[in-house]
Amino acid sequence: MTQFDAAFAPIQQAIDQARIPGAVLGLLEHGRTTLRAAGHATLVPTRTAMREDTVFDLASLTKVVFTTTAILRLAEQGRLDLDAPLANAIPDLRQYDVANAPERRLTFRQCLAHATHLPAVEPLYTYGQDPQTLRAFILQREWRHFPPAYSDINFLLLGIAIERLTGAPLADQPLPPGFTFRPNPADCAATEHCTWRGRVIQGEVHDENAFAMGGAAGHAGLFGTAAALLAFAQTLLEGTLLNPSSVAALRTEHNTIQGVRRGLGWQLATPGWPGGDLCPPATIGHTGFTGTGLWIDLEGRRAWTLLTNRVHPSRHTESGIAALRQRVGDAINRK
Repeated sequence: MTQFDAAFAPIQQAIDQARIPGAVLGLLEHGRTTLRAAGHATLVPTRTAMREDTVFDLASLTKVVFTTTAILRLAEQGRLDLDAPLANAIPDLRQYDVANAPERRLTFRQCLAHATHLPAVEPLYTYGQDPQTLRAFILQREWRHFPPAYSDINFLLLGIAIERLTGAPLADQPLPPGFTFRPNPADCAATEHCTWRGRVIQGEVHDENAFAMGGAAGHAGLFGTAAALLAFAQTLLEGTLLNPSSVAALRTEHNTIQGVRRGLGWQLATPGWPGGDLCPPATIGHTGFTGTGLWIDLEGRRAWTLLTNRVHPSRHTESGIAALRQRVGDAINRK
């Protein structure tokens, strides 16, 4: 049995036990990509088979694949300073309390590292569905103070900053091949039967806040394939995506939240993290709520992705995704 076969075995078991509908596993090693799919991309209203090129709602992988990369590239171009306040790019941030609002002092680096007072999440979609009004609400809201947490709000603000700095909506930003904010639903794995929207979600973003904001936000909304994620990882490993100082910042510890070490955007290899305990120290990774994940060994020059539709047809089941991710990561990295 190859290492890839060993990594796929617990995935197949989870599908056979109906814990997840389906999955795609991808491995990049020695410049070669290996992919395997199993199970179903949709169970309801009809069953369709999972394919290696199935498009997934990447959920919070948006934070690292798109938003973190975009912010760092803008910094490399001299269009922002990571240690400058967000208000430099968003001058109307808390514009009715310019002198005292703590949000006006938050920096790009603090938001990337989740080192702010902002809450983990807020049901913004319950305040309305007009994207521009929601953006204004986010900018003018007086946020309560919380201990630093892994926060969608940090990346919602970063997404707005990208729009202001580039002059283009997130949905119109350039993306590498295989990624999109506007997928063809027929190509996509389904996610949840959403009680708010009253339908099975397929080809539109699962995250309610991102949906209410027009489908693309700094924390969620990106869709892509396993091959696209591994191609992204390859450009990071080759040094064609970001310059060496930016890559160093990705893997430098800036914060620790709930025992997980964090660089800029990405999680760093930590005992008990989703990448498994056998990851080399130079591994970075991230997961998405819909059942996605990407891990990159920056020194070993390898990467793997596990994409599942574990919230289909409901998030309110125990999929075992946390243990599954760790078993897969350990199998990939076992000597």
